[in-house]
Amino acid sequence: MEENRKIRVGIAHGDISGIGYEVILKTFSEPLMLDLCTPIIYGSPKIAAYYRKALELPANFGIVASASEAAHNKLSIVNCVDDEVKVESSKPTQKTAMAALQALEKAVADYEGGFIDVLVAAPMTLHLLQSDEFHFRACPEYLENRLAQKGDALAILLGNGLRIALATEHLPLREVAASLTVDLLKGKLSAFNKSLKFDFGIAAPRIAVLSLNPHAGDNGLMGKEEEEVISPAIKQMISEGVQCFGPYSADGLIGSGNYARFDGILAMYHDQGLLPLKALSENSVVYTAGLPVVLTSPAHGMACDIVGQGIAREDSFRQAVYDAIDVYRHRVCEKAIRMNPLQKQYYEKKDDSDKLKLDAVEDDA
Repeated sequence: MEENRKIRVGIAHGDISGIGYEVILKTFSEPLMLDLCTPIIYGSPKIAAYYRKALELPANFGIVASASEAAHNKLSIVNCVDDEVKVESSKPTQKTAMAALQALEKAVADYEGGFIDVLVAAPMTLHLLQSDEFHFRACPEYLENRLAQKGDALAILLGNGLRIALATEHLPLREVAASLTVDLLKGKLSAFNKSLKFDFGIAAPRIAVLSLNPHAGDNGLMGKEEEEVISPAIKQMISEGVQCFGPYSADGLIGSGNYARFDGILAMYHDQGLLPLKALSENSVVYTAGLPVVLTSPAHGMACDIVGQGIAREDSFRQAVYDAIDVYRHRVCEKAIRMNPLQKQYYEKKDDSDKLKLDAVEDDA
């Protein structure tokens, strides 16, 4: 990153029938946000202007042909949506879903071109795009495929000091148990440990691993996954130097407050991670680790029931911007620290030590 250059935040506008533009414009109505970063919306100036007027928001923005033209002290919009797309609040359609995908694709292309540093995605849904060619259940899954890094992405939920990673994400509950394997959990624990170090600056992270079944399986009475899958994965990762502990019953660990003793928690499925996060944090964020691009998004949906009422809270979206910037800075620092490491030297034998001393004496002479 060039010295003194503000971090360039690419913002995918999400589905235009949701609260995406409301939370984006509210976030950057605050002038201090423009001192923190250079925000670039990938979307539609026409639709942004519609929501700004309808909701009487004070946000100002400039229209640019590409991210390279974005002013450092102003909210900019790159038009990447067909102007014929109609705004029908609270009514997502295949066209609005495609508009969200087009914005995301353009933002990723600009990241690959070096025009933005991080990506923040407003809420969107992909179920209207499902076809033989498009079969992704979530934005991170799509980006994982788009950036040719299949299997690397890891969803980490952030809020109120919590960092909760998901072993499985967008799966029906009936498929979770069969999806859990020792290799899967080892991969997730390894990725989580790496992210805690490099993305969050935690030198020696401690990870709590949740159980799948009630009472951590109760010695096999309520399920075998703890004994046959989760515990073996934990033991193998400990032998590889990862500090992970458990499996813990989710209600016991969270309810007792003992989760605060750990730097991160690995949950087995979507709601097991989301429920405590949203109960304990008002401004929760989803960060996707394991990708070359820093990707965050607010941990809420399109909120179609309140679109156009002006009551959507921007706190989670603003926090998603903060978290993306923080992770990016950690990555830059970690890269700089490891750029020119000192070569390790070992003198395990007495002869080596004596020779070293003799060389030093000869140099002095």
